[in-house]
Amino acid sequence: MRSASSELLLDTKQQQLRKKKLLELAAAKKQKRGAPRTLREKVWFYSTLSFAMIAVGSGSALLFLVPLYVDPAVSTLLADFVPEPVQCTTVRREQLAGLYNCTWSSCREGCTSDVYNCSHIYVEYRTSAGGVSGVGGGGGGVRLASGRGGDVSVSQAVLLVNIKGCGYPPAVACSNFTKAYGVPGATFPCHYSRQNHTLAVVDYDKRQQYADIVHYFAVPFAVCVVTSIVLCVMHCDCQQAAAAAAAQNALPEPSRSSAGHSHTEGYSDHSISTRVERLDEAIMEASRALHGEPSGL
Repeated sequence: MRSASSELLLDTKQQQLRKKKLLELAAAKKQKRGAPRTLREKVWFYSTLSFAMIAVGSGSALLFLVPLYVDPAVSTLLADFVPEPVQCTTVRREQLAGLYNCTWSSCREGCTSDVYNCSHIYVEYRTSAGGVSGVGGGGGGVRLASGRGGDVSVSQAVLLVNIKGCGYPPAVACSNFTKAYGVPGATFPCHYSRQNHTLAVVDYDKRQQYADIVHYFAVPFAVCVVTSIVLCVMHCDCQQAAAAAAAQNALPEPSRSSAGHSHTEGYSDHSISTRVERLDEAIMEASRALHGEPSGL
């Protein structure tokens, strides 16, 4: 019975302490809301907001820049087009319709939609003997004798507006491209691929491809990484957390027996009941002293 009453007394005291602590926290929070921000807090808040927006913006930009600019630039470099243009002559142009016939196109506006009308342009170019040989559009490489006693290789290839054969206005205007290079007999300078001799493009600038990779991938990626590191240093407190973890690991671990003994020492039923009995004896002694009764009874 005494044990139950003592536990009830402790529960009541714990509830009162908990209620008092909650009231103190609520008052502190209310006071903190009412207090104006200092200049340092404002700078910290707006710096965090700016870095977060930059990190999110640069990361989102990569999702659009990589397929539009970076992937074509990498593919162009891997195709290894000749830096010096050669003379190309349009052999024929085929205007086709249907999804089955339009698996590729010399030029189309938009790189994600299906093509139902396409234009196939085949060209012929000449190089020195042994420089190239290939087949494209139903033709093949033909070796001819030049007037100087050397051999000239004539090869056929498909003409593309770029390595992907597609683009977006105003950089790519397929109507102008077809009018300029789709007329049989038209001659113009072009660049053929040394990896696939049946591919040729009109414009090729190796430096521009490297510039596209740097501008549209390296710069946004570096900005995203740097701003993320700054935010981590500002808010995650990585160095202090690591030092605290190292210090915690360096401390000796207390034994379970001593920890359990210290934890339950003041909360056992026997100790609580003993304290209550002593308190009752003291109250009885005080009451007897007030009534003049002997303390031995």
